Amino acid sequence: MASAPKIPERLHHTAYVSKNLEATRQFYEDVIGLPLLATWCESDMLFGAERTYCHVFFGLADGGALAFFQFARPEDQELFGPKMPDTPFHHVALKVDQEAQKGIEQRLRAAGYQEPRMYVLEHGYCRSVYAVDPDGMIVEFTVDHPDADQINAKRRSDAHSELKRWLAGDRTSNNMFR
Repeated sequence: MASAPKIPERLHHTAYVSKNLEATRQFYEDVIGLPLLATWCESDMLFGAERTYCHVFFGLADGGALAFFQFARPEDQELFGPKMPDTPFHHVALKVDQEAQKGIEQRLRAAGYQEPRMYVLEHGYCRSVYAVDPDGMIVEFTVDHPDADQINAKRRSDAHSELKRWLAGDRTSNNMFR
């Protein structure tokens, strides 16, 4: 029997374009509390032109990072972003513990964040604080339910059958935790 394919170990980084790296730094470092780990100032031949940009990384506890680019030339900045869709269904979610989530929520409120730039959802299987960053990206800070291991085991056991059921037209909720 063939072994399962080796899968990625963790998220190394996810990258976005920022229109103002200082505003981005203030949000992620000063308000959220992610440390600025690295700043790379570079010029590369990319997509048929010389592109000069700054690339910053904000650290996560597992060694991963959120990364952001800002381009020197306005035409590069316009070409590559940021173009965040105006929907809450496009976001990055970060796992936190209750203490971290409480601190982030307090710092967001102290910085003047309120609906619609910050909101809380009780999903049942987790509690999430959502915040909109200076470029319009939504960042979710999630605390798992105390029974997350059992909940996740159940969803893993029926993931394929539940997807097939939903795709076949049965849209009944399977979230018994709300």
